[in-house]
Amino acid sequence: MDSSFPERVLSVQSHVVYGYVGGKAAVFPLQCLGYDVDVVNTVHFSNHSGYGRSGGTRATAAELNAVFEGMERNELMVPTRLLTGYVPGAEGLSAVADLAHKLKNDHPDLIYLLDPVMGDAGKLYVAADVIPIYREMLPLSTIISPNWFEVETLTDIKLNDLPSLRKAISILHNTYRVPNVVISSIPLTPWLSAAIPPMIEQADDSEQLLCLASSSSPNPAQEQPIVYAQSVPLLPGYFSGVGDLFSALLLAHFSRPSNSAAPSTPENPPPRPVAHAAAHALATTHHILRLTHAHAVTLPEPERMPTDDEEDKKEPLRKTRRMRGRELRLVQGQAAIRGVGVDVRPMVAWEGFWDA
Repeated sequence: MDSSFPERVLSVQSHVVYGYVGGKAAVFPLQCLGYDVDVVNTVHFSNHSGYGRSGGTRATAAELNAVFEGMERNELMVPTRLLTGYVPGAEGLSAVADLAHKLKNDHPDLIYLLDPVMGDAGKLYVAADVIPIYREMLPLSTIISPNWFEVETLTDIKLNDLPSLRKAISILHNTYRVPNVVISSIPLTPWLSAAIPPMIEQADDSEQLLCLASSSSPNPAQEQPIVYAQSVPLLPGYFSGVGDLFSALLLAHFSRPSNSAAPSTPENPPPRPVAHAAAHALATTHHILRLTHAHAVTLPEPERMPTDDEEDKKEPLRKTRRMRGRELRLVQGQAAIRGVGVDVRPMVAWEGFWDA
């Protein structure tokens, strides 16, 4: 972050007392990177849903609006960046959408990262009536960070080959006017592995996850968006809060345009800001996951038991112990969040992505 330009993030997403998902996975990294963060909780739960049971409350639209209005009355609604994540229902999401509209109207330079948290692995975990609201919010965003399933949900395109991926990204850029799209944690299916440039894949034979970043051109009628890609090794096991951490890091590392940027030529354009941000977010998130996995394998056997739905149902604490040992190691990894010891591999421009 440029220390000469003080930045303040308004984070609107879920909160858990124990563990690191939602705001708990996002706020601390943002603060480590020098941002002041104002926090609005859309839910207040004891722990994340992966534990199987939790307690707490969801904020109503009226409660969210009361917080927003109180901040405005006291002239405290002064973010330079906005981060929105999990909002459980349509009424609450509409309140967040109204706020985003107002902030963008009042502050056109506001950088807004919209994480349209709706589901994963083919399943929604919010009510379906949030989908049209998210679509209405897309043009307000500077960056969106959906997962593979959320891209399919927003665009109504089943991603099963390169033409469908091109079409989905085009819809997000052209129909919904999203300048920057970043999709992380993409399994490298055979068709995708065959399509990506060879320099993106790791040299070893380990299973990989892909990250894609697409940045629209300032002259969309004349130029196609630039698509970047990079991969990281897939780590075994289940981790929660990864997307929340990734989105926060993506926002933190996204640079404002600078008049002092290095000169470029049409033959050698500099990477777009989203490519720089995605590279740092991907590398740091993967580093934190490696720390978390390394810790998890040292735990006593009762905390390392494999997933077994039948056994977990008989003994709920079996699942609790397993989840507890796999909470993100953010505090222990705070040096990495600040960039110490992290190997950042640049995002690679995907030449020929738009070639039919």
